[in-house]
Amino acid sequence: MSVAALKTWSLRRTLLMVLLGLTLALWAGSAAIVYVEARRESQELFDQSLTETGHLLLSLVEKDVREHGLTGPIDLPLRGQRNPHQYLLFKVRDARQRVLYRNDAASDIALSRSAPDGLSWTTIGGQRWRLFSLWDPQRTLQLLVAEPTSHRDDISRGFFYRIALFGLLLAALAAIAIWWSIHRVFRVLQASAGEVSARTPDELADVRLAGAPAELHPLLLEINRLFGRVRHSRDNEQRFTADAAHELRTPLAAIKTNLQVLQRARSGAEREEFIAALGASVERATRLVNQLLALARLDPQSQEPRLAPGDLAALLEEQGMQWREWSDQHQLSLTVSVAPAPCALDADSLRMLLRNLVENALRYTPAPGGVVVSCGVQDGRSYLRVADTGPGIAEELHERAFERFVRLGGAQLPGSGLGLSIVRRIAERHGAQIVLGLGLQGRGLAVTLVFPAT
Repeated sequence: MSVAALKTWSLRRTLLMVLLGLTLALWAGSAAIVYVEARRESQELFDQSLTETGHLLLSLVEKDVREHGLTGPIDLPLRGQRNPHQYLLFKVRDARQRVLYRNDAASDIALSRSAPDGLSWTTIGGQRWRLFSLWDPQRTLQLLVAEPTSHRDDISRGFFYRIALFGLLLAALAAIAIWWSIHRVFRVLQASAGEVSARTPDELADVRLAGAPAELHPLLLEINRLFGRVRHSRDNEQRFTADAAHELRTPLAAIKTNLQVLQRARSGAEREEFIAALGASVERATRLVNQLLALARLDPQSQEPRLAPGDLAALLEEQGMQWREWSDQHQLSLTVSVAPAPCALDADSLRMLLRNLVENALRYTPAPGGVVVSCGVQDGRSYLRVADTGPGIAEELHERAFERFVRLGGAQLPGSGLGLSIVRRIAERHGAQIVLGLGLQGRGLAVTLVFPAT
């Protein structure tokens, strides 16, 4: 699938939209809460002011009535108000609902006579008003004070506009700050991406961590580890190729020499002798190629094996007959001692492991000698052991024995030096531990594989 056909999305745009959206949502929610709370507080203040005004007016009217008495309504003008209908309206009535005091704006407006005591709402001229009704203690005078809601609405509207303007300014500043932060982070990402893309197959140095944010370090560290694995794999391949070419040179040279000698054979006996030598060289080259192919298939980068529950005893019994034929050819005694040894295994690869171990033991053990192949359970873990009476391997050389193309014991015998490398690779794929020790009768070599507990 081409890059253009992939459905892509922008992390930069997503982060910008999410952060901006979250910022605006938080601001809008906070502004709404502030506005609602401020409007409620302002309403309470207006109501308190209206109540105090009503009490003050009623006390003044009570004093005036006691001192002078009233028989007709008195109109009080509101000075400085261009439109008195947009300001306070008040009336004072006596117990017979006669109007004693009123302001000039209330002269032609009927205030509800049945208004409940205290604060209430009323409608005057299609507009909503806040009404306050108050009686004197003797209930001889009733005061009605009305205030239009336009004052309250104007204040609330002005407060809302100021919040909105301030919020938009903050949103703009937040957008700039968020954009700058995201741009700075992605500039570091782009620099790291450019540094990685500049690498060549022969230049796999680690990516620099300096200047990168701490959150990016895990990704860069994983990239560096990947580069390290690629370097290691490349070095192994180069070394493997060089070693394989070196090892193949010997059997190929022998094949070429035997072929040249065969062409100059002077008798049938000589020809038969050279044909046999040629066949041995071909067999050695074939064995080396097969070992190389097996090792390549067991490469750590290849697919992991499919392990299934099984028993090592069944594998040993299955191969026992063939091993006895090999031991007879080498004039050696072979003992196969089996006991139940359950573990998770890949049968094909373990057959290859057993073939390498048994072939090595039979090849390097001089006659008369013996080889013992056994399996069982020890300390709760299954084991597989191949022991012989051969020359063995010195303890200080145990680790080198697993290297490719390294032949320590019986180097004069034909071989590729890959057997134990294949054994270690198969053991690693099974999670098994390899232990090298003394073989039979206090000499030789014993190779023991200890498998994980099931």
